Amino acid sequence: MIIGPAFYREVTVAPRQPKLFIFRSLYGGVILLLICTAWLVVTGTQLVRDTGDFARFGGLLFQLLAPLQLVILLFSSAILAAGAVAQEKDRKTLVLLLLTRMTNAELVFGKLLASLLSVLILLLTSLPLFMVMTLLGGISYAQVIRVLVVTLWSLFVCGSLGSCMALWRDKTFQALAATILIIVAWLGFWEAVHFGYFGKTWGMLSTNQLAMAMSPWQAIQLAAQPTFTAASGLFWSISGFLTVFTLLGILINGIAILMVRVWNPSRETRLTSMEEDTWRKEEKSSRLPQPVHVISAASGKVRHVWNNPIAWREICTHAYGRKTLVLRFAYILLFFCAAWMIHSTVHSNAEWTLSQFAAPYLPLLILSLILVNAQAVTSLTSERDGGTFVLLLASDISPKEFVYGKLGGTFYNMKEMFVLPLALSFYFWWANVISLTNACFLMSGLLVLYFFVAMTGIYIGMQYENTRSAIATSLGLIFFLFIGIATCMWIMVGFSGSFEVQLQSFLAFMIGGSIGIYIAIGARNPSAAIGLASFILPIATFYSITSMLLGQYHFVFIAAAATYGFTTVAMLIPAVDEFDVATGRTTAD
Repeated sequence: MIIGPAFYREVTVAPRQPKLFIFRSLYGGVILLLICTAWLVVTGTQLVRDTGDFARFGGLLFQLLAPLQLVILLFSSAILAAGAVAQEKDRKTLVLLLLTRMTNAELVFGKLLASLLSVLILLLTSLPLFMVMTLLGGISYAQVIRVLVVTLWSLFVCGSLGSCMALWRDKTFQALAATILIIVAWLGFWEAVHFGYFGKTWGMLSTNQLAMAMSPWQAIQLAAQPTFTAASGLFWSISGFLTVFTLLGILINGIAILMVRVWNPSRETRLTSMEEDTWRKEEKSSRLPQPVHVISAASGKVRHVWNNPIAWREICTHAYGRKTLVLRFAYILLFFCAAWMIHSTVHSNAEWTLSQFAAPYLPLLILSLILVNAQAVTSLTSERDGGTFVLLLASDISPKEFVYGKLGGTFYNMKEMFVLPLALSFYFWWANVISLTNACFLMSGLLVLYFFVAMTGIYIGMQYENTRSAIATSLGLIFFLFIGIATCMWIMVGFSGSFEVQLQSFLAFMIGGSIGIYIAIGARNPSAAIGLASFILPIATFYSITSMLLGQYHFVFIAAAATYGFTTVAMLIPAVDEFDVATGRTTAD
């Protein structure tokens, strides 16, 4: 069978794990909570009179939830697929799979579908909820099916991309970063095409139709539209999208199948095996009588290790592979594209608004936060999977050297990811887009956020022994704080223009988010400070976004800096003071 035993094992084992049912229940509960929250917003600010109001509410809510689900599942599928394969490579178990009688197709498709199983279950969980929404009116069964198909094709291709990158690259961070960068660059490019930055037509096709056929974001918005006929051109755009992504899926998986045994074992593994063989030969020859030789110092340049060996290794060696330079270049290229769009807007003759600058700037900023967090968490998980974490615990390295060394290495390796967004913030002031005070607020707040995401990755990497769980928890927390809560504001804007009286409607969502944050960062090593931080983080993020929309930027800085700064310290102190307990070096009394 083309699926292979890896998928059959996952299907057999997954129903025995409680987390499968917990995640499915939580995902369905969150969607239901968003539906109820939107209904409370509508009934609290408007008068629902007839079935037409119900239909308008259902149609608008569906067009908000469908893109949200696409973003969540799209990135989840890519990250889980890349993490599943990277974990096999880091633990050297992929070499054992290559020694079995599994074909290349069984290995590639088996690992891919096994990693996507949980995402597919979440997608099926949302189907009954979307079908129930059709009872409100304004939504047809055909809309739900179109959204389901577009989401399924998108997450399959993104999962295939993550699996292929993980099979190709040796390091977990390289696979994750390359996958996320390619997805964001693909979506951003076709959004720029959709908005006409590269002209209105390409040959016989309009750029709008081309973007709908190439971008999952445009395709999902098109699939959620109620008017859908062959004559309107919408049918052919969706068909084009399915055709393009089917070909992309075949191409990506075809490359992975052809090259899986060429890429693996990796060059690093082959060199290690050669070194072991050489060592055995030398050991065998050393047992024979040998003439006496005078030992002299080796020639060549000597590298002196710093007082903090962790920081020296992170900064002065290629701990995460030499290909990270390509990832940096790709991010710099995305930065110049965003800077060009912002510069064009500033020098355009038309009057501009701050939302026009947010369109290219916010995706670049969120991408940089995700990459910094991914670098931080994989700097711990790679040590565990490679077996070097136990050796570090057996050494005399102090907790401060370890934690601060990992933090310093994260910021050094990701220096382009946070320096360039800060440079754009300075450009906003130089171009008179914002005042000097607001520019200082923006840059200071960004520094606090970067320290927060880096410390979150390191702290969660210390708490979780499983690589996939650590990566999913860390990146999931970042997605919730910066995308999930923004979705709440999206619902607010979509259904009402009032902000001051809506906090009560989102109380359940905030409480649920606080519980989730506490489980992620505080359940394994509880403390009063982390409990307080988990409670105030969603509320402060919600308040910051609200204040930003109201133009009260000083309140945004105060709330974000105080809350995220306090949470960073709340994780940093136990990471240093309780390092031995958190990492298992010693046991708590």
